[in-house]
Amino acid sequence: MSAKGTVLKRVRQSRKANERNKNYKSAMKTVIKKVLNETDKNNASKLADKAFSTIDKVASKGVIHKNKAANQKSRVSKHLKNI
Repeated sequence: MSAKGTVLKRVRQSRKANERNKNYKSAMKTVIKKVLNETDKNNASKLADKAFSTIDKVASKGVIHKNKAANQKSRVSKHLKNI
């Protein structure tokens, strides 16, 4: 493969990864928002479990940093505690 072909392939790969990462981040933000908007403790705790799972999955794939994941989980936990 020529140098030009390699560059084009890397561009294709990075666009594909960028789209995938955008989907993961969007899904994570959505579940977090659902928990933070919930006022019923039972529903919020069910949603929080899903949120924690999603946040862990996104962090394990390297889409977000593990510290960012910890901060988001802390934010959700704090909301649950204050309901």
